[in-house]
Amino acid sequence: MTKYVLFDTETTGNQEEDRVIQIGAMVIDAKGNVEVYDELCSSSVPIKVEAMEIHNITPDVIEGKGVFSATKFYTDLAELNSDKNYLIAHNIQFDLGMLEKEGFVNRMRLIDTLRCSKHLFPNSDFHRLQYFRYSLDLYKDEKKEANKYNIVIKAHDAIGDVLVMKLLLSKLVAKVKERYVGENPMLKLETLTRTPVKMKNFKFGKYKGEEINDIARSDAGYIRWMLKSLELDEDMKYTLERVLENV
Repeated sequence: MTKYVLFDTETTGNQEEDRVIQIGAMVIDAKGNVEVYDELCSSSVPIKVEAMEIHNITPDVIEGKGVFSATKFYTDLAELNSDKNYLIAHNIQFDLGMLEKEGFVNRMRLIDTLRCSKHLFPNSDFHRLQYFRYSLDLYKDEKKEANKYNIVIKAHDAIGDVLVMKLLLSKLVAKVKERYVGENPMLKLETLTRTPVKMKNFKFGKYKGEEINDIARSDAGYIRWMLKSLELDEDMKYTLERVLENV
């Protein structure tokens, strides 16, 4: 039976040396049965102040906890690690990268709800999980869903974010059924995850809100500067490289 592993990590920071200090996950089977994981773990890497500011996990909170590889989630994930199952996260490359630092070698199918939301909700002003929590009215259903699994919802808390992601995934599945009639929704989301998104508008910077194609024609130098100087996500980098091909 196929299982779907929705997960989120909280970490000591977002640099190469950083590691997992909290894992939240929901493992869902085809019958709708759910197993919840909410585990803190220790790390030899100090928690950066900037990270504490986001997730509120301080050194005393994880003091005495076991390492990530000793968590129940890590053990169970190893058993689920086959291509019949799905690993799902919002911005999965970051969270999967964190698992890989802990020794995990993925063999599961991947679904990135961030990239899929860019494909399926292209006109959304933002594609952050917490933005969708409100723009798609997910918050109206989260309390009932949280009570069902005895979960406390908090922003930037691993298990709280996973619950919101579960609600977002339902919206993505519904959108796939509407747009790609007759296709298997999970297989389609897997395909969309592998497909780069060509973004329409700038979401930041001096041309925020402007169409990227228009700026490519009027100020190609700015786009070249962005590619050279900024750390861009994969989709923005893909978009800027494509628009320059037509300048």
